Amino acid sequence: MPHFTAPDGTRLAYHVRGEGEPLLCVPGGPMRASAYLADLGGLSARRRLILLDLRGTGDSDTPADPATYRCDRQVADVEALREQLGLDRVDLLAHSAGGDLALLYAARHPHRVRTLTLVTARARALGIDFTEEHRREAAALRAGEPWFEDAHASLERIWAGSDADADWDAAGPFFYGRWDAAARAHAANEVEQTNAEAAEAYASPVAFSPAAARAVMETLDAPVLLLTGELDSGPRPRVAATIAALFPKARLAVQPGAGHFPWLDDPQGFTRTVTAFLKSSGGRHRHAEGHTSGSHSTA
Repeated sequence: MPHFTAPDGTRLAYHVRGEGEPLLCVPGGPMRASAYLADLGGLSARRRLILLDLRGTGDSDTPADPATYRCDRQVADVEALREQLGLDRVDLLAHSAGGDLALLYAARHPHRVRTLTLVTARARALGIDFTEEHRREAAALRAGEPWFEDAHASLERIWAGSDADADWDAAGPFFYGRWDAAARAHAANEVEQTNAEAAEAYASPVAFSPAAARAVMETLDAPVLLLTGELDSGPRPRVAATIAALFPKARLAVQPGAGHFPWLDDPQGFTRTVTAFLKSSGGRHRHAEGHTSGSHSTA
């Protein structure tokens, strides 16, 4: 897989899937290797996916300074990848906790963002977070599921402070629209794909300056898509609508029956929504002169 070097000297990896116009993809987790994104439900048939392994995850090297796991410090990594790809502007897609990194990148480099696709994404960078109330609201929607009783009991223990693997495993169904074999296999890889130490540092409060980021978002020229799942707790559709209202050119798409990983719940619906947004946003990339293209906190 291709590599590039971050400004601090850390060697980072990215994976390329599919053909066509590039779509730079930032994983969540936080700090989960990009492998869990796979081909984003077949989106690689429509776009060339550039899947970044954040520092210390997947095939990227571990940085010398653990403080650089903070998501605001990783903005420079995304910018270095843009330069590596030789793109004047990027179509940027971020999932879950990766939303914070993508928003911080857009706040620091607004002129480098052509489109921004936020998939069940967090917005702590804008001062909006998900609460226990949101989690309970979404959990109540699953009361008719055969796994609900045991999974909900585990959620209650987690809300009370449990960090037991057994409780997080049992609560897994709440993150998926369908708790089928594909969802089980996807959930089973979470721990081994996640850098727990990095996840602890990723969303440090000092990483965010919400007022400053909001000020930039209010004038962001790039079209923004917020795609959320009907059954997801982070964000609930109404919270995603609040986030969308902060942008001058935002669209909200609520995927029926979807949880936190909507490309697994309805691959065709997911790819149709994202592709339609990217097509309607128009424009073609111009390559920059002199370059060639070449933990348990699911959030």
